[in-house]
Amino acid sequence: MTYQETCEYLYSQMPMFERQGASGYKEGLENTEKLDNHFGHPHKKYRTIHVAGTNGKGSCAHTLAAILQMCGYKVGLYTSPHLVDFSERIRYNGMPISEDYVVNFVENERNFFEPLQPSFFEVVTAMAFKYFADMEVDFAVIEVGMGGRLDCTNIISPILSVITNIGMDHTQFLGNSLEQIAMEKAGIIKKGVPVVVGETTPETRMVFETVTAEIKAPLILAEEMPEVKSCAATEKGLTYQTESYGILEGELSGSYQEKNTNTILRAVRELEKLGYMYPVSCRPDVACMNREVNEGFKHVTELTGLKGRWQIVKDAPLTICDTGHNLEGWKYLSEQLKTIFCQHMHIVFGMVDDKDFEGVMALLPKDATYYFTKSSSKRAISENVLKLYAQGMSLEGEGYPDVVSAYEAAKNAAEEKDFVFIGGSSYVVADFLKNCI
Repeated sequence: MTYQETCEYLYSQMPMFERQGASGYKEGLENTEKLDNHFGHPHKKYRTIHVAGTNGKGSCAHTLAAILQMCGYKVGLYTSPHLVDFSERIRYNGMPISEDYVVNFVENERNFFEPLQPSFFEVVTAMAFKYFADMEVDFAVIEVGMGGRLDCTNIISPILSVITNIGMDHTQFLGNSLEQIAMEKAGIIKKGVPVVVGETTPETRMVFETVTAEIKAPLILAEEMPEVKSCAATEKGLTYQTESYGILEGELSGSYQEKNTNTILRAVRELEKLGYMYPVSCRPDVACMNREVNEGFKHVTELTGLKGRWQIVKDAPLTICDTGHNLEGWKYLSEQLKTIFCQHMHIVFGMVDDKDFEGVMALLPKDATYYFTKSSSKRAISENVLKLYAQGMSLEGEGYPDVVSAYEAAKNAAEEKDFVFIGGSSYVVADFLKNCI
């Protein structure tokens, strides 16, 4: 098989939540453990950092990987979903997994894994763990797929766990309350392993305090030990005044990054305490760490290939895409949109059917023109359904059958001083980046 044929085989033959929804979701670790045993427990050959949370886990995982790379370590990074190409999910020092490796892995191992009838994510996780061992990484930063307790990444024994925040997302799998969802995500916490929690509510804090007390895992509440003292927007991103690392230049924009940065820096502090964070070529002093941390923040997209986080794709008219895709994420995005000064706002918008799209649409600006659309995901909500709900919310716009036609309409209508935004779903952004850039 060619690389593209191999990817299509994985997409079509393995149950895949991202495309199919609930029917593509497999709960439990039985298959994962069988795959792990077959490959000789590759994740035990390197240190791991486990990152979970409702929002922000992708930005946190990528930035931690970037900082570790700047320290001179060989770093694996496993994230999901991909936006443009499958290989984005598995990276070594920022470089995507090679096409040959993907093809050879499937050809050599399909006779073993096919009888298990694994999910797409189970197979790809096994591939990632084996690839990192083959590449002899020092660290692997592993992003949870969904939840935590029963996620197939949860076979690892990390040196540090990170939980960014808890919101009402994937409720059909994780529970209908913040407490239930927090308990599922707290499932990544391991005995004696410190866990950094970025944001809590009274309900979720109680869960984390109870779980960590029971298994004697140090709990670090980032919001109670703030590393970020102030944050200001610049032309190139965000500038932070920090407690331990001086002034940092953050490449990633978006007001929500301030919370992420505080979580990341607290995680870095914990890694320092564990003795892992000092640059390979530098003695452990504060000045050196400041440089490595700053460079990681300043060049995270170049170092790790991160896309879709308040990503500027065009200057005139200013055109930005963002993968924020649930109610919690849009609470930040809606405030971010209010800060945009423009002649008129054009929003290309679509969502998938397991999100609170009515709640999100209630947060959308009223004075914009909308281009309602659906992504290529089978879970995408029809553009006509979105348009119908929009009419009841005083949002004006038309429906378009795909992201390309929606963006073309927005681009053609926008004048130089206007603003164009593309988002609502990771899959909308994915279709946009694949086909419009």
